Amino acid sequence: MNRCLAFLLALLFATVTVSSACVAAASDWVSFTLQPERGDGKIHASFRDEGRGPGENNWSTGFLPSELVGLDVASFRASGARPLRFAIVREAGRLDCSGNGGNSLAAGNCSFTADPGFTQLLVSRGIGRPSREQAFGLMAVNARHDVVDAIAAADYPMPSIDNLTALSALGVSGRYVSDLARAGYRPRTIDSLIQFKALDITPEWIGGFVRIGYGAVPANELVQLKALNITPEFVTGFDRIGYRHLPVSTLVQLKALDVTPEFVRSAVGEPGTMPPVSELVQMKIFGRRLSVGRH
Repeated sequence: MNRCLAFLLALLFATVTVSSACVAAASDWVSFTLQPERGDGKIHASFRDEGRGPGENNWSTGFLPSELVGLDVASFRASGARPLRFAIVREAGRLDCSGNGGNSLAAGNCSFTADPGFTQLLVSRGIGRPSREQAFGLMAVNARHDVVDAIAAADYPMPSIDNLTALSALGVSGRYVSDLARAGYRPRTIDSLIQFKALDITPEWIGGFVRIGYGAVPANELVQLKALNITPEFVTGFDRIGYRHLPVSTLVQLKALDVTPEFVRSAVGEPGTMPPVSELVQMKIFGRRLSVGRH
């Protein structure tokens, strides 16, 4: 018999035996499937939570086998079908899952429990008490208390639960927030902090600009630099051909038009007195060759 067909039949029989009490509370359960990920040794888990309100929470990601606490990995991978259990335990809550599996496939249901201590932390900080669906989302993105603490310590505006979910989904850690603050950056809004992380603006990346004389660049200008992938090397390339310490707005204009130091050298030809930046822009737009030394 095809192994997938045998597995599905086993799941069907298992489903038939579910107690009436579980069926009555079906909307409180999260269904799951497990299967291997290719090449990295992880197990791919998909969860579907219909919740007790409108909409659904769907979550899918890869786990190291050790992160699926209590899973008998050998039984999961062995041929045939058998009962399996595991738990996912995080600061914001936990999933306790049971079902049937084998042949590196599994399916079943989980019960979700929000962590009371984490919920109380959110309430005490004025963030609010999450709904069940919000609590499930916070667990899924692995929201942590260190992020809440760092946001408060850096004197950011109070985040909403949705803000905290977005920050956690992007992998913002407490250290990231505190390191940005030590580098002199406390974006004015939580949305700006989210934008920083989404663009991968790090203290190390900021430090590269500080080392070439661009310290204390406003946060909105850092966003422009990163969004256009302007690097310290791009800036120092202009320094070397005579355009020293160009304003960020000028660098942004040049990069947006793909005016690079290499382009300038090829357009000018022989080294000499460099034309003003406005002529570089005209050259790029209109294709005129630049004349050196006429200014």
